[in-house]
Amino acid sequence: MEGLPSAYEFLLLNRIVLALPIKGEGYLILRGLTNRVKLGLFLNPIAGMGGAVGLKGTDGAAVMREALKRGAVPTAGSRMEEALESIDLQGVDVLSAGGSMGAALLDILGIAHSIVHRPTGPTSAEDSKAVCRAFLEAKVDLIVFGGGDGTARDVMDVVGESVPVIGIPAGVKMHSAVFATRPSSAAILIGRFIRGEIQTKRAEVMDIDEDSYREGRLSSRLYGYLRIPYEASLVQPMKGNYEGTSVEQEKEDIADYVVEGMSPDVLYILGPGTTTQMLAERIGVEKTLLGVDVVKGGRLILKDATETDILRLVEESASSEIIVTPIGAQGFIFGRGNQQISPLVIRKVGLRHVRVLAAPTKLTETKVLRVDTGDADLDLLLAGYLKVVVGNRRERVVRVE
Repeated sequence: MEGLPSAYEFLLLNRIVLALPIKGEGYLILRGLTNRVKLGLFLNPIAGMGGAVGLKGTDGAAVMREALKRGAVPTAGSRMEEALESIDLQGVDVLSAGGSMGAALLDILGIAHSIVHRPTGPTSAEDSKAVCRAFLEAKVDLIVFGGGDGTARDVMDVVGESVPVIGIPAGVKMHSAVFATRPSSAAILIGRFIRGEIQTKRAEVMDIDEDSYREGRLSSRLYGYLRIPYEASLVQPMKGNYEGTSVEQEKEDIADYVVEGMSPDVLYILGPGTTTQMLAERIGVEKTLLGVDVVKGGRLILKDATETDILRLVEESASSEIIVTPIGAQGFIFGRGNQQISPLVIRKVGLRHVRVLAAPTKLTETKVLRVDTGDADLDLLLAGYLKVVVGNRRERVVRVE
């Protein structure tokens, strides 16, 4: 009938949100311009504290005590701050948890908010779940959390796929596919969601056994799914695993080539991974698979080193080199699982003395390399193009972003 609004106009006028299905199990979020968005935001304040001190996570009170004993400092708050400071939250209702779980940071940033949960003591997984339940009760449109894989599992236990979420990477490992590539990427995703410009997609949440991880064994399984605002360049994929005879031969070729050119006077900082483990075997030392080790003159100087350990050794050495390998599919060479090689370590060693090794099979599925050191200026310096050792006397130029 003439003069009546279309169905689409009617839905917008009545402030109804549409989720239109698109290809690839995604949804395009359509939101009326007058509809106020509800954003649920919380932070796991101890996430990531175990990284620089070599603990590979902070699950459990005993591990947290050890992290503090080793001098660990909180980093999750600064990661969340980096994301929030560039988001326009005008007209957005922000809900959060009290104290260190969100409200303290929001107060510092001058962001108006409502508190829906107050932790009564040291924060725990139960607090993460409680605030998520409160978010669901308040009918938030998007949940933003700062943490790692453990926090993602807590969110999934309560939220499932009922509400879109996005993780600000603040943990140590982050093998799940529910995290933005870096805090600034999370800010872009959140902004586009608020404006109704982005699709959502199912993303994997991984369950990592931290006790096994600390002992050098990676034991992981698919835990479930969350739904996230999705843009391929802004969200990290799930960690990929590459095994097989051909891959092992590729790693052996890389190791033979690198060992041939190693100097007895240089301090070598070896990041985690099976490629660097193969290099250590060729040197004749035992490598911590998921830790950072330091070798010099064919000898193991320090096993499973912390950031403080590495800085001391670099200061004492005339020349140092960092050797790392990217995380499969995700492409991270710094900022995931090797926080011991901190921005300060990288700057002291020098960007010209960073060497990346990667089997060609891995690079087939790892289109770009990524850095997320927590130092935005350093990330910019590392970005561009880098020569990656892919075999015996063979290198490939790969983009770093």
